[in-house]
Amino acid sequence: MLALAITRYDIANYVGALLYVYIVLIFVHILLNLLFSFGVRVPYSRWSDAVLSFLRDVSEPYLGLFRKVIPPIGAFDFSPMIAIILLYIVQSLVVNAIRGG
Repeated sequence: MLALAITRYDIANYVGALLYVYIVLIFVHILLNLLFSFGVRVPYSRWSDAVLSFLRDVSEPYLGLFRKVIPPIGAFDFSPMIAIILLYIVQSLVVNAIRGG
């Protein structure tokens, strides 16, 4: 029987990868919303609706917390940038805490 030894480094790498993927999903959500707002979207396309609804369902609960606190300044919404920066800081702190260093 194959026995796998899971170390703290493995768990830290896994948690770091999960948070990194979440950061990428938020970033892609922001970029696609920006592109689709400029009219780059194919009208009545099922795949774009499916992708956009998935990204919205995944990222909006986290981004909504920041949008409640940080109002848009003119036409610019800085809350996603602050949310990504904070998530990156949390990622590095959690990964280092799990690794023990």
